[in-house]
Amino acid sequence: MAEVVTGDGCRLAYRFDGPEAAPVLLLSNSLGTDLSMWEPQMAAWTERFRVLRYDQRGHGASDAPVGAYSLDRLGRDVLELMDGLDLDAVDVCGLSLGGMVGQWLGVRAPDRLKRLVLANTSAFMGPASGWDVRIAIVHDQGLEPLAQASVERWFTPEFVVEEAEAVASIVSTFEQTSAVGYAGCCAAIRDMDLRPVSGLITTPTLVIGGLRDPSTPAPHSQDLAAAIPHARLEMLEAAHLSNVEQPTRFADLVIGHLRDDAPAGGA
Repeated sequence: MAEVVTGDGCRLAYRFDGPEAAPVLLLSNSLGTDLSMWEPQMAAWTERFRVLRYDQRGHGASDAPVGAYSLDRLGRDVLELMDGLDLDAVDVCGLSLGGMVGQWLGVRAPDRLKRLVLANTSAFMGPASGWDVRIAIVHDQGLEPLAQASVERWFTPEFVVEEAEAVASIVSTFEQTSAVGYAGCCAAIRDMDLRPVSGLITTPTLVIGGLRDPSTPAPHSQDLAAAIPHARLEMLEAAHLSNVEQPTRFADLVIGHLRDDAPAGGA
């Protein structure tokens, strides 16, 4: 694992996989996970892409500064990571919080993007009071009280039973996440409202949603795809971590959208 240091002194952990000469696909992880959440897609994607994974600040091997984070800070983390690696423009795929970062990049730094995949995400996740309650729980009791509820949001009941090993791996990562970092990212989601600017995203965009996602329900994906000009929407039979629950279909959708001959706005 390598690292870059952002302008505010935060160490961001990252790694490359895949052929050095291939186009770069940057992946941004969800709240409460780390870069390992993308393992189900790595075999397929590294055949075509130089995959760049990083841990959001507050997660995995990255630093977890004390205090509330902002989506602006999380977005600038990506730009500073790219600058540190001398990357001009890349394809980006983000899920949940990672998809919010992807939206920010689409609005604020379109020149740094080639194509964009926004999975199981939303332009707004209010009310703020719900996030305040979650932040208070984490500060007082850590992440353990949230573990079971997270499993219920992230996976369908049958997947929990049939793929217990995959679920256990994700839960283990969640339980090892910094409480400070988790709370900091919760604040970024609490304070985010990209609805007024979603229409400014001009990067060819694929929105992936989960038909059984209680965290960012289907209308969130539908509204996001409707707001972004020429975006394509694909809905999977999955809950929130659709890349884990539908690994092959998710991988194929992203490859289709990012391939060189894909038309603007979709595969």
